[in-house]
Parts: sequence; structure tokens; C-alpha cells
Amino acid sequence: MKTIEKPFVGNYEVKKSKFIAHLVPIADYEGLQEKLRAEHPKARHIIYALRYLNEFDQIVENSSDDEEPKGAAGVPSLNVLRGEELINVALLTVRYFGGTKLGIGGMARAYASAVKAVVAEAELIEYEKEFLYEFDTTYSDVQRTEYRLKKLDIVQVEREFLGDKVAWKIRANEEKLNKFKEA
Repeated sequence: MKTIEKPFVGNYEVKKSKFIAHLVPIADYEGLQEKLRAEHPKARHIIYALRYLNEFDQIVENSSDDEEPKGAAGVPSLNVLRGEELINVALLTVRYFGGTKLGIGGMARAYASAVKAVVAEAELIEYEKEFLYEFDTTYSDVQRTEYRLKKLDIVQVEREFLGDKVAWKIRANEEKLNKFKEA
């Protein structure tokens, strides 16, 4: 399985209809549809497709046609994500109607082509399951802890300064967490 670390945008045009596909990490999905609607007030439709792993390591999938004919937009987009074995991603495609009807088959091909265009632009990385690790340190250990995290390339870090200690939450793959715990 593959995933992405940052958002990507791809464009596709057919019969004057424009399709702007946004491929984002699943963490960036919340609120993105409303943001795109605000950025593209003249767009006819903003469809989505998403795939992610839940807490039980099961793949969860969902899609929406956003008033396009049933099955002509969300499902073809989702099928491309499945075919590329992408996980923990969301895809939103903004459509500007060009004046010529594409038909259901043409529309499905156009949405799938838009997804393929953005996937071709994306930097895909191999998916690795990440784990959450929580621990506490003293104030005097903060710099040393930050140095160790940086050295291991652990970048998902939250810390909270409490009265007598610093509470840390880090997220990384199993190998990095084991190296961190050993050090």
C-alpha cells in the first residue's frame, strides 16, 4: 500500500469541462470540501472519494457524487485510488461544466482521468503503520529529547509543559519508536 505526506493538485479537461483534482492526506480532509466551495463558487460539483485505515486496521472507503448522476463520479474516483493501492488519502475533484454533456460513461472516464492525473503528480511513499507513544521528561531533558527525535526523523511530536514535567506524544513507525526507546 502507498500513501502521501502532503497535498497534490492535478488538472484534466475534456469538452471544455475542467476537473481539478486534490489528493490530500486523510488528516487534511476535514473541512476541505467547504474550503474548495468557497474558492470555486462557480464550480458545479465537488465530489470526493476517500480510503483510510481505522483503529482495527480495516480499510474504510467512502465517496460522494455531489449531485452528479449516481455512480458517475465518486465510485470511478474511488476505483482509481483502489487500483493505485492508496491508503489514508482523500480525493476531492472540483468540476466546472463546459457546456457539453459528457454522458454517464464520459463523465466516469473524465473523473477517473482527473484522479490519474493527480496521482501521476503525487509523490507516493510506501505506507507504514504508525504508533502513538506517550512519555514524560523533566524540563532539563527537553533539548536532549528533541535532539534524539530529530536524529531519528520523528516529526509528529506534541509536547505539553506541565507543573513539574513535560508530557510528550510522538507518532512514528515501530522501528523508529524502538530505536527511540533504546536510546
